[in-house]
Amino acid sequence: MSKQTMMERAKAIQDWMIEIRRDFHKYPELSSQEKRTRDMIISYLKSLEIPYKTFNHHYGVIGLIRGKGGSTVALRADMDALPIEDRKHVEYASQNRGVMHACGHDAHMTILLGAARLLAEDKNLLQGNVLLVFQPAEETTGGAKQMIEDGIFDDSVKAIFGLHVSNEIPTGKIGIRYGQMNAASDMLTLKILGKSTHGAYPHEGVDAIVIAGQMICALQTIISRATDPRDSAVLTFGTIRGGSQNNIVADEVTLTGTLRTLSPSTREALNDKIRQYVEYIPKGMGGRGILERIKGYPALTNHPQWVELVIKTATSLLGKDAILQLDKPSLGVEDFAYFLEKVPGAFYQLGCRNEAKGTIHPGHNDLFDIDEDCLHIGASLQAACALEALSSFQ
Repeated sequence: MSKQTMMERAKAIQDWMIEIRRDFHKYPELSSQEKRTRDMIISYLKSLEIPYKTFNHHYGVIGLIRGKGGSTVALRADMDALPIEDRKHVEYASQNRGVMHACGHDAHMTILLGAARLLAEDKNLLQGNVLLVFQPAEETTGGAKQMIEDGIFDDSVKAIFGLHVSNEIPTGKIGIRYGQMNAASDMLTLKILGKSTHGAYPHEGVDAIVIAGQMICALQTIISRATDPRDSAVLTFGTIRGGSQNNIVADEVTLTGTLRTLSPSTREALNDKIRQYVEYIPKGMGGRGILERIKGYPALTNHPQWVELVIKTATSLLGKDAILQLDKPSLGVEDFAYFLEKVPGAFYQLGCRNEAKGTIHPGHNDLFDIDEDCLHIGASLQAACALEALSSFQ
């Protein structure tokens, strides 16, 4: 099957994909609540005669297209929506109040179903198998990790590909880079304990607010003075809560924040340094500091072999001018990183920006929408990547 034929066939099912995408968009579901979404995916897989498997403790779905050969390539789409009120005035606007597909996961599922249809219709030409991974809870708990723990990958899975729509990239182009695409994250809760007293007599207490102020400034020096300037890291505190009244010295302050890093060694080194600051600075001021770290997603690191395959495949489908090699990684996070720790592969951004159609708003915005022409492009590209990868194993 030629790649150009793949694109033509994808265009032929564009109306089918638009209908699917708009249904997903109209009825979004939050992380770990994707029951209707799962049921719709199952109905489409059944209609394509693709065997599938569901799970007892989450709403993920996997499907398997069997070809000739023992190797398997995985394609992934995330399923969950966001707690955002949809403000668009379109007939497919969200019908679930306060919930919206504002990150394009509706498009990702549609693209995977489109790729599945293209591949299933010519499965006799497949030189191996294609595993379809519909993954829940990307926005919260990391559904990718759950699915790995469920054992969805056996030894036959040799590569995995994923994508994310982007309104920063014009429709018909993709963005990709070698190495790190997205950062790792850690969620931090810092509690400062002091001693309350009357505000007129601060010397009789230990002011947790003053300690917290010192802590915020000191911790930022970890980024500016304890991090290799050739590396990247961000430490942000988003909330600070403490005190009970204007004339009482606060005895407790809680800060919450996030640490974003690109390399595993920097991640652990900075967390160790933060822990030292939290222990010793409050102690030196007569108080006590307690740090809770919740490890978030790891950094998403692409594998060179599969980046090259995506670039080669996209060039043949879209032309060499359609490839944007991104200069810098994003400090946002993406739980596809868990999959890439288990199976080599590549993750890329699919352009869906079209100023004439008004699809210019960024993800997590209440006016977010996509240029639906990206659907057949994404489906043909994912299907072609699977075919190319399988042929490379022969």
